[in-house]
Amino acid sequence: MKHTDYFKNFLDNTVNLSKFNLDLLSQRVDTIYDVLKDDEDLGALIKKKIPQGSWPQKTIISPQNGKAFDGDFMVEMVENPDWASDLKKYGDAIYNVLHNKSPYKDMPHGRKCRCVYVNYANNAMHVDIVPFVTRADGTQWIINRDDNVWERTDTDGFTGWMRAKDETAGKHLREVIRIMKFLRDHKNSFTGTKSILLTTLLGEQVEEWHKVLDAGYYADLPTALLHIVSDLDTWLQARPTKPLIMDPSGSGTSFDHRWTQETYAYFRDRIHAHSAEINAAYYETDFDESVKKWQALFGPSFKAPESSTSSGKYSTVGTGASAAGVATVNLSGRAG
Repeated sequence: MKHTDYFKNFLDNTVNLSKFNLDLLSQRVDTIYDVLKDDEDLGALIKKKIPQGSWPQKTIISPQNGKAFDGDFMVEMVENPDWASDLKKYGDAIYNVLHNKSPYKDMPHGRKCRCVYVNYANNAMHVDIVPFVTRADGTQWIINRDDNVWERTDTDGFTGWMRAKDETAGKHLREVIRIMKFLRDHKNSFTGTKSILLTTLLGEQVEEWHKVLDAGYYADLPTALLHIVSDLDTWLQARPTKPLIMDPSGSGTSFDHRWTQETYAYFRDRIHAHSAEINAAYYETDFDESVKKWQALFGPSFKAPESSTSSGKYSTVGTGASAAGVATVNLSGRAG
C-alpha cells in the first residue's frame, strides 16, 4: 500500500531540513561571504556567491545520527594569472581570511581538495566554500588543490537538469532523492556513495517516455519511489563493473573519482535489496503489514500524522491499476 499520508508526515517531520535550519544556513553563508568580501585584500578578487549542491537543488535533508548538515556555496573569484602554476592559492586566500578573523579563527576550519570548510558548534552545521572562476567563454572552473588542476563545473546547468527531471517526475524526484539520502544515512546503507552520485543516478532514471506508456508512472511519491528505484536497480544489475558517471549538466566532467569499484558494488547490492523491500511494502494489501514493511525500511518515524486515528485507516493499494493512476480504496472509502 502507498500510505501517502504517512509519506508526507515522514518527509515533513523526519526527512526534510527544517525551515529554521534552512534560514540559519542562509544567514551564516551571507555572513561568511560578507567577511570575505569586506577583506581589504581578498575583497577585490571576489565577484559573487552561488549556492551549490543539495541546498539549491532542494535535496538537503535533516542530519541523522547526530551528524552535521552540510551547506555548500561557491565564491566566484577573478582569475589571477600569477597563480596559474600554484592553483591552491585561490583556496588559501579564502582560508587565510577566515583563519585570522573572529569568530572563524576559533572554530574548526580547514582546507579540503576543492573547498575551505567551517564547522559550527556541536557539529550542528558544516559549510563548504568552493572558489571558482568564470572564463571569457562563460565556462566555470573549480580548483583541485591536490592535483593542482582546473576542473570544469556548471552549477546552473546541474540545477536546471534537476528542475527538468523533477517536473517530468511530477515534482516527486526531489522527494525520492531526499528519502533515499535518509535511507543511506539512517540505516548506514550504501555508505561511500556521495550525494552527487546518488542524485545523478536517480535523476537519470526519470524519462518522459515512461509516462507515455503509463500516465501514472510518477503519480505520487510512493509510486515514483517504487519506479525510480526499480529502474535504477535494473540499470545497475546490467552493470557489474563501475560505470562512468558524467555530470548531467554537460560540463564534460566525470564523477569517477567519487567512488571505487568496491563502493559501487556495495551500492549496487544495497539498491537491489532496497528495491525488493520497496516493492514488498508497496504491493502488500494488508494495511498493518504494509506499514510494518515500510517501517522496516525507514524506521519508526514512518507513521501516520498525529491527526490520524485508528478509525481513519486508508491507503491506495499498490496494484497495477493504481500504479496507472486508477484509485483503489479500502473499506474506509478514503483515497490515499
